[in-house]
Amino acid sequence: MSVINKENFTAYLPDEEAQLQFAGKLAKVCFPGMLVFLFGDLGAGKTTFVRGFLRALGFDGIVKSPTYTLVEPYQLKDMMVYHFDLYRLADPEELEYAGGRDYFDGSSISLIEWPQQAEGYLPKPDIIINLSYAEAGRNLQLSAGTEAGKKVVLQLFPD
Repeated sequence: MSVINKENFTAYLPDEEAQLQFAGKLAKVCFPGMLVFLFGDLGAGKTTFVRGFLRALGFDGIVKSPTYTLVEPYQLKDMMVYHFDLYRLADPEELEYAGGRDYFDGSSISLIEWPQQAEGYLPKPDIIINLSYAEAGRNLQLSAGTEAGKKVVLQLFPD
């Protein structure tokens, strides 16, 4: 793992288990109101990352990509987590028509795959994750987009 500064770092995740563990570690320090953007090519592991995030928060059901429904809600013990997949969004305004802004009320965590598809219609992300293919695993780049995001990153790596 390579920490670039207190708000940005990169890591090589050698396999799916490492990716699930890292996502779980992030989930443990996120809090309601957080918005996490997930970038990466098709098959890079964005939904796998979401699965690890949700598992760490106690969800034990099936985690699927909401490619056709845009959003999949997960009711956890003490909060909602929304998993968005905006890959098929033809126009950013479609998110607005679907009531997208109603999800960002500060009481839930939202994980958004393909956020660039709704550019201009999403709030500023707290955490930005980019997953890319690397050998048998994935490279992960994480950066903070807000002050809340910086606090989360500092909790991940306090040293």
